Amino acid sequence: MQPSPPTEHNALRGTLLMIGSAFCMAAMAVLIRYITHDVHPFEVAFFRNLFGLIPMLPWILTHGRTGLKTDRFKLHFMRAALGLGAMLCLFTALSISPAAQVIAINFTLPILTTVLAALIVRETVRARRWSAIAIGFVGAMIIIRPFGQSLETGMVLALVATLFMAAAMTTVKMLSRTESANAIVTWMGLIMAPLSLIPALMYWQMPTLWQFAVLLLLGAFATAGQQLLVRAYRAADQSYVMIFDFLRLPFVAAMAFVMFGEVVDIWTWAGAALIIGSALYIARREAVLAKQARIEPRLPTSAPADAQAIPVTKIDRPVLTKDPDAPDTAATHAPERKPDA
Repeated sequence: MQPSPPTEHNALRGTLLMIGSAFCMAAMAVLIRYITHDVHPFEVAFFRNLFGLIPMLPWILTHGRTGLKTDRFKLHFMRAALGLGAMLCLFTALSISPAAQVIAINFTLPILTTVLAALIVRETVRARRWSAIAIGFVGAMIIIRPFGQSLETGMVLALVATLFMAAAMTTVKMLSRTESANAIVTWMGLIMAPLSLIPALMYWQMPTLWQFAVLLLLGAFATAGQQLLVRAYRAADQSYVMIFDFLRLPFVAAMAFVMFGEVVDIWTWAGAALIIGSALYIARREAVLAKQARIEPRLPTSAPADAQAIPVTKIDRPVLTKDPDAPDTAATHAPERKPDA
């Protein structure tokens, strides 16, 4: 059966929004790689949050307290704290490691999300998904290549950043059920900006005008990417739209090659292929299980097929509805018994 037009429209809309988000996030990563040559990653994180609020100013001025009204401030704060941890680790990783390798490691996000669901939420994860997780882990090890050489700090920080992101994305999905995309992004900036100032002050140096311009552009790409991401999740299933998030890797690889001459080696592509394949399988499996969970409550139960259950139902019904004043039909229509011979 063909999907209905609204479903097709939502899928296309979610696809385009996620591709736009992937491009913005790739541009942000390359700009971070560029600016952290001269500015400390912690300071870059602060300006990313500060300048990321600028595109939201028209919305803030228009909606004011009404738009930011929420009963879930604790969840907003948790999302911001987790996001800041991910940001500090990721920005530091991008400052010391090739951008494409960091982004490839970042694709372990759905794998780590599944592991967290099994360990913390006690979600049932069966053999096939554990196999996919193992394959994704092998892909990450191919990119990191810790055997026969010292383990790179940048790759470890990329993994830690992804772990923070896995927790943060869970809160975003929870918030998107009741909060608008603008409110989620604005609250994130309002909380993360002052929080990120604390570590930034330890390495503070006044940026030049050119650095300010780059930081401003970085913040704009970051906010646009977050906006498009939240809207993509609203338009279509997360398991579907996340497929197009993997376009970040070729986007980053192309931009990094043009700006820094960084070439992605065959091992990074091979490891990324394993990670992406395992992530896609996990996403597909999650979608199938979610569909089964929606269908099963509507399916008939096995009770009517129980041979012993049918006569019980038939006996109970006339007893409960029988009129006490009505004649005994069973006695009336019973055949006359002949006397014994």
